[in-house]
Amino acid sequence: MSSNAPPAAATAPAVISVRSLRKTYASGFEALKGIDLDIRRGEIFALLGPNGAGKTTLISIICGIVRATSGTVTVDSHDIVGGWRAARSQIGLVPQELTIDTFDTVRATAGFSRGLFGKRASPAHIEKVLRDLSLWDKRDSKVMTLSGGMKRRVLIAKALAHEPRILFLDEPTAGVDVELRRDMWDLVRALRASGVTIILTTHYIAEAEEMADRIGVVNRGELVVVEDKAELMRKLGRKQLILQLPARLEHIPDALAAYRLELSADGSELTYTYDTQSERTGITSLLDALAEAGIGFRDLRTQESSLEDIFVNLVRDQP
Repeated sequence: MSSNAPPAAATAPAVISVRSLRKTYASGFEALKGIDLDIRRGEIFALLGPNGAGKTTLISIICGIVRATSGTVTVDSHDIVGGWRAARSQIGLVPQELTIDTFDTVRATAGFSRGLFGKRASPAHIEKVLRDLSLWDKRDSKVMTLSGGMKRRVLIAKALAHEPRILFLDEPTAGVDVELRRDMWDLVRALRASGVTIILTTHYIAEAEEMADRIGVVNRGELVVVEDKAELMRKLGRKQLILQLPARLEHIPDALAAYRLELSADGSELTYTYDTQSERTGITSLLDALAEAGIGFRDLRTQESSLEDIFVNLVRDQP
């Protein structure tokens, strides 16, 4: 399923601008090394990276939880330091950790979170949020009595209580059940359709591939790549053409060396790896070369890299 981005998202102005952002902790560990990033209004932006890459540090600085060592961040034109109140009011954050275990009810917890941002009480909005998250039946239950999955839903309700225009989801589906994951992505699509900007980190790369409009990859405190998802897969994706041979081949002829073919261990298959930008000319040229070398085939198939393959290669190839 595609993310069905609104047409305006691709050309929308930046709602978050990060410039030369660095963070060095007291231990000397450099978590961020000069990050520059613009996040467009109304898009779903997926931030990928291995553990310790700097994703959560970046999110925490934008949300005003952690102070940067240097650099600037603006949220809807408000500086997160000088205009922190206005900037923070635009943001809803769903943290990775379960940070609630209170005696308050679900409804009171969401309502209190709304009040923290100076918003007038709105029972109708709180009810809508709780219903969207399948929490309405639990509205009068104490949060501390809920399961881990239900507490995760309450965190999302808290983040949405003050009607933010930017929503951060830090590993939102880690360790949650399939039902919550489905409900969450349905809600994310609805929020994006209403103009909310979504920034998510996830270890489930298949989710990023399905949901995101753009992908950013962070590794060792650096932003390795930022690209529209479709363009990223076009540029960095790899395809393979696998040819099943009618007879066992002992070795690849020297005349085919330029194609860097791989011969299977039993000599029954040839594999040609190519990038998506040279698909037509590469395959046509290869087939002509095979014919000249007297090598036929009885069947062929193709396979292409996933976003996970691209991610792994980007991280592995970074010096």
